[in-house]
Amino acid sequence: MIDLSDKTILLTGASSGIGAATAGVLAATGASIVAHHRDADDRAGAEQALAAARPDRRRIVAADFADLSAVDRLWAEASAWRGRVDVVVLNAATLIWGGMDDDDATWERSWCDQMAINVYAPARLMRAAVRQWRDTGGGVLITLSSWNAQRGSTNPGQIAYAASKAAIKATAQTIARGFAKQNILSYVIAPGIVRTRMSEDFAALQPGGEAAVTASLQMGEWVPPREIGELVAFLATGKVRHLSGATLDLNGATYVR
Repeated sequence: MIDLSDKTILLTGASSGIGAATAGVLAATGASIVAHHRDADDRAGAEQALAAARPDRRRIVAADFADLSAVDRLWAEASAWRGRVDVVVLNAATLIWGGMDDDDATWERSWCDQMAINVYAPARLMRAAVRQWRDTGGGVLITLSSWNAQRGSTNPGQIAYAASKAAIKATAQTIARGFAKQNILSYVIAPGIVRTRMSEDFAALQPGGEAAVTASLQMGEWVPPREIGELVAFLATGKVRHLSGATLDLNGATYVR
């Protein structure tokens, strides 16, 4: 069993989907977890995700990633809680549809909001973490991207989402290359179709719905969110230092590079 009892972990987007599953896995490792959620409407999800964690090893913090001052407050609170953050898991993201034939307002919102929430906000946390870790002997950064970052989306309405996931992937890789000598490890996880509300909404819009999406997968099944949580926990140990910079595909062999 993985033991992270000596780690303080900041996990963004912990109230549902991949984030909630990851929070549950990390709680079982004994880690001290700062679980981020957006606002009062989704706090209950974060609380439920950390129900198994000891009260003194969990802290739940709200921050709307559309507000950069809220992002800064999140980092400040996470750092102050135990004196430092050892691991940052960047999972929070939004999906806003906007395709070539949508009106200008929809197109602009899709690009501007997703770049702000999916790229600039996590990049701000990355910068804060790197600045701390350069002075404290290093740390671990784990960034959730998407297979769309490598191959593009099958639906043109997700063009800005795919671009945002590619941008944050490149940011994480640049950190891996730029700060490897300071023991700052940066990994990217690129899931395929994961059993989350976001993926279910996407599947419902495809010809043939969920059944058709499932039939297109090599294993004939969606990625369970908990599998991603298990990988996050393993990477958080910092035991695979020379894997830093890698993009780890979790898609059941449907997309093989």
